[in-house]
Formats: sequence, C-alpha cells, structure tokens
Amino acid sequence: MGRVDSGTFDEAISAWRQWQDAPWGRLRYAIAAANLGRHLDHALPGGEPGRILDVAGGNGVEAIRFATDGHRVTLVDYSARMLAAARELAYKAGVADRVTIHESDVAQLAELLGEGLVDDGNDLVLCHNLLPYVTDVEATLAVCLSALRPGGVLSIICSNAHSEPLRIAVREQDPSGALEALDAPTRVAKTFGTPVVPRTAEEVGKHLDKLGARIVGHYGIRNVCDYMTDDERKYDASFYAELERLELALADRMPYKLTARLFHLVVVKSAE
Repeated sequence: MGRVDSGTFDEAISAWRQWQDAPWGRLRYAIAAANLGRHLDHALPGGEPGRILDVAGGNGVEAIRFATDGHRVTLVDYSARMLAAARELAYKAGVADRVTIHESDVAQLAELLGEGLVDDGNDLVLCHNLLPYVTDVEATLAVCLSALRPGGVLSIICSNAHSEPLRIAVREQDPSGALEALDAPTRVAKTFGTPVVPRTAEEVGKHLDKLGARIVGHYGIRNVCDYMTDDERKYDASFYAELERLELALADRMPYKLTARLFHLVVVKSAE
C-alpha cells in the first residue's frame, strides 16, 4: 500500500499543529464534522456510544473529539511523536480510558485485525488524509472496510486533484504552472514536505464500487478558502465566521464540491 517514512511526520508535528490551528485547518475539521454529522444516525443508531477506528489518525484531534462524546476509539498511526501527542491530548481531555492506540503502518492493519488487536466490528472508520500517501488505494479501502460491521460507515477525506491546477491559476496567478499541474502525477504536501498523489472522488468511487460499498454522501471541504489570497483576513473572527457559514452552505452543492480543496465521501458497507 506504499509507505512514507514515519520520520517525515515526526519532524513536522509542530508545523502540523500550526496548520490545525490556522483558519484553513479549523475549517477542515469543522466542515468534516458537519458533513459526517448528517450520517451519524446511521453509523451510531440511537446516539448510543459506538466503536470507532481512526486510521492514520496522527495526533488524535478527531479521535479525542469522538471519545469526548462517549465513544470508544482506536487510533492507528505509525508516527511515534504523533501518537505521543495523541496520548497527551487524551489524558488532558480525560478520555484516556476510551482511547486505544496502536503504532502501526496501515499496511499492517489487516494483521492487527486478524490478531484481534483491532476490532473488526466498528461502527465508523475514519480514513482521513491517508489516500494521497498510499500507492494501492483499493487495498487500503478494502482493509478499512474490513474493520467495519455490516452497515457501518467509512469516512474518506482526501486532497482533490481537480483543485490543484485551479489553485495555482487563481491564487498564484501562474497559468503555466497550472497547465503543468493538469497532468502532474504528484504534488508536494506543504506541511510535510513529501510527494503525495492527489486523488479524485470519481477515482475513489470506482474502487468503492468494486468493493461493493455504497457512497451516501459526497461533499467538498474548503470550496473557496484556498482560492482567497488574503490569508491574514481569515484570522479575523467575524470574517472567519462568515467564511465558515459559506463553506457549510457550499459543502454539498454542485458544482463547488468538484473543485474543493478536499473531497469527503461517506460510505456505507454492504450488509453481509
């Protein structure tokens, strides 16, 4: 499934935290939560505490939020420093007893499932910001689905290949660079400084079809934020609030979600 050296993420944890606290990072988490919230009744019927697996969950921001809501969460990642930060966050939030952490590559997730170290009957699996770093998308999706109970929900967030040429043309005013980006097989992730493969919702959807999973939601995350050049203004509280309202309104609307910086797919595993 491919692997980026874990040291890449260990060394960039400070930059990652800065990104998470920046307006665009906050938008990413806020819009993702709102999108997924439309489907939580399916994943977690009756609002009862459920079992959640966060694959490549990094420093645990989303995992700890779910644990704070009463769910039992398993976090898998292969960056030791990211996981140390996740443990610290869980203790500070008072939910360490509801968070299980495994230091492991996603390629070994199937082994963890087979050994019973990771539950294979999860109600919800998060696969966020993982697919750009793997070479075998279908195998990655298959193992994520195998960790779900029948009828469970898989949440996929991935950088959108359709966005990059538009961002370069509009934000950077670089038509030549945008033209090159149209067919570029990779781009460099700014925060981690490593090559990644932007995907499209269409591409991922074809893999999901082969695996018998059903897409029940397709959303865009940061439909307009990344094309706006005045980053300083985004730190203004009132402007940020207006931007967030707009992003929430655009998240499930055509054609905006097709060129959003990230696409978000919510998928239901078929009953067996």
